Amino acid sequence: MKVFIRLLCASLLLSLSHLVMAEPVDINSADAQTLAAAMVGVGEKRAEAIIAYREQHGPFASVEDLIRVSGIGPKVLEDNRDKLRTGKE
Repeated sequence: MKVFIRLLCASLLLSLSHLVMAEPVDINSADAQTLAAAMVGVGEKRAEAIIAYREQHGPFASVEDLIRVSGIGPKVLEDNRDKLRTGKE
């Protein structure tokens, strides 16, 4: 039983390690699924809104520009700032 618990813990740590070591997501090139998976508080609909805004207005100059997208408020921006980048940052 102890071996099983140790293996389970090790597997859990390995599976979560990608969250800590993951590269920031480029908001100017990521698809909706990638954005939804990477961002806290952003599901498929908000991710699609990010894509639609980007297609209509052009690439984001900075991560802070996400605040212009409907449904992305200061809290969502702050929760995700370190997980995101633009091609320029």
